[in-house]
Amino acid sequence: MTIFRTHILIPVDQNTVQAGVFEVKRHLESQLQARKLDQEIKVLETGTLGVVGQGVMLVVFPERICYTRVRVEDIPRLVEEHLVKGRVVRTLDHFTLDIKPGVREPYQLGLAREQKRIVLDKAWKIDPENLEEVLASGGYRGLEKILSSSLSPAAVIEEVKKSGLRGRGGAGFPTGLKWEFTRKAPGEEKYVICNADEGEPGTFKDRLILEGDPHKLIEGMQIAGYAIGSQKGFIYIRGEYDLSIRRMQKAIDQAREANLLGKNILETGFSFDLEIKKGAGAYVCGEETALIESLEGKRGNPRLKPPYPVTHGLWQKPTLVNNVETLANVPEILFHGSDWFRKFGTEKCPGTKVFTILGHVETPGLIEVEMGTPLREIIFSYGGGVRGGKRFKAALLGGAAGVFLSEAFLDVRMDFESLKDNKAVLGSGAVLVMNEDASIPDMLLSILKFFAHESCGQCTPCRVGTHQVLDLANHFQQGKGSEADLDRMVAVSQAMVATSLCPLGQSLIMPVKSAVENFRADFLRNGNPRR
Repeated sequence: MTIFRTHILIPVDQNTVQAGVFEVKRHLESQLQARKLDQEIKVLETGTLGVVGQGVMLVVFPERICYTRVRVEDIPRLVEEHLVKGRVVRTLDHFTLDIKPGVREPYQLGLAREQKRIVLDKAWKIDPENLEEVLASGGYRGLEKILSSSLSPAAVIEEVKKSGLRGRGGAGFPTGLKWEFTRKAPGEEKYVICNADEGEPGTFKDRLILEGDPHKLIEGMQIAGYAIGSQKGFIYIRGEYDLSIRRMQKAIDQAREANLLGKNILETGFSFDLEIKKGAGAYVCGEETALIESLEGKRGNPRLKPPYPVTHGLWQKPTLVNNVETLANVPEILFHGSDWFRKFGTEKCPGTKVFTILGHVETPGLIEVEMGTPLREIIFSYGGGVRGGKRFKAALLGGAAGVFLSEAFLDVRMDFESLKDNKAVLGSGAVLVMNEDASIPDMLLSILKFFAHESCGQCTPCRVGTHQVLDLANHFQQGKGSEADLDRMVAVSQAMVATSLCPLGQSLIMPVKSAVENFRADFLRNGNPRR
C-alpha cells in the first residue's frame, strides 16, 4: 500500500465545475507526474466544502491550507512553492481550515468555522464516487445496525419519533409521525419518494448533499422503506442538477453491485431498490402531490387534499414523501440513537439545520449549524457580515416563499418554533441578506413575477390572484402606489391562503405581508402616500 505524504482534496460541485475544476485538476496531476511526485502526493475529488463564489478550491493536507480561486496558471507556482519547498503560497488566495473539535474562533472565511455537522459530516472529507471510502467513513452503518439486530419496523419508527426529527423541506412536520401514518395505511404496495426538486430561489442545500454524500441519502431511503414496508423508492431530482444526477446514479449502481441495494440486501431478506426521476423545471413540482403527478407521467398539477399521499400517493398507493435533508439525518439517528440526536438543537426542534447564505455577505455559501442558532450569528459569524462594511437592512428567509425580516429580528433563533412566534418561517433554509442600499419593493416585485410565472393555473385564486398582487406592486414602480394598494396586496394574498389549491398560492402571503409590515415606509417612498 502506497503511503502518501500529502493529500490534496478538490471539492467538486456545480459551482466549481462551472469555474473549471476539472481542467485545474488535470493540470495539477500532469505537473505532479512530470516532477515524479504522483507517488508522494494523492489528489482526491470530494464534495462541497460549503464555500461558494470562491472559484476552484484545493485543500492541502496535513497543513489544512485551502487555496481559493485557483487557475490553471497558478498550478506550477503552487507545486513548486508548497508541494516541493513546503511553504504556503502567500500570493494566492488562501485560508487555514482549522477543523479541530471545539474550536469556536472565526477563520478568514466565516463559513469555515467549526460546525456541528450531521448531514454534511462527510461531504467534503470523502470521494463521493468511491464506495470503499464511504464504507470506511461509516456509510451504511445505520442500515447494518437495523438489519443485524433484527430491529422491527415499529421500533425504527419509534426511534425516529423519539429523536424529534422534523421535515427539513420547509413544513417541519414530525418525520416519525408521517412514517407511522404511511406504515399503518392499508395496502401491501407502498413507496418512498425523496423530494430533491429544489426549485426554491436561493436554495442549493439539497444539491450539495447529493453531490457530497449520495450514499447517505440511499441509506436514509432504505431505512424509511424498511420502516414503512416498502420495497421501491424514487428520487425526484431537479433536471438542471447534472452532477447530482450523475453522482446519485453512480452511487445507486455501486450499492446494487455491493448487494447494499436491490433484492435480499446483505442476505437478510430485506429488499429495496431505487430509481431516479428527472424533474422538468416546474417550481410547483416541489409540492408533493404535483411531484407525484409528474412521476406518474402527467402534467405536474397539485392534487386536492385530502386524501394525502400517506394513504393515496403514487398510483394511489400509500407513499412517504420526504426531503433530501430529512432523509440524510436518518442514518445517523438510527446508528447513534435518538438521545444523541437530541443533544443538538432545541427541545422542540432537535438536530441541526443546513442553511444557504446569499446576497450582500462577505462569504456566501452553505453551513450546517444547530437548530436555534441566532440569525445574527449566521449572518455575521458564518457569513462574514454585510459585504463592504455596509449596514444590514433585511434578510429574506426561506426563498421566494419566505419572509422579509428587518434589523429588529436579528436575534431571532432559527428554529421552527421561534420563527413561528415571530410570524416567520424557516422554509428551505435560504438566508438572502440585503444591505442598506437594497430596495424591498424591487425585491418583492421580483418575487411576485416569479410566483405569477410559476403558478400552474389550475385554480382561479392562484392564477388570478398572483397577477392582481403583481399589478398592485407595479404601481409602486410607477410612482403611483398608495397605502390602499398595500392593504389590497395583503387582502388578496390572505384570500389566496383560504382558497388556493396548493402551497404555491397559499404562501404568497408570507413575503407580501412581511414586506408590507416591516418595510411599509420603503413602499410609500416609491409611491403616493395618499389612500
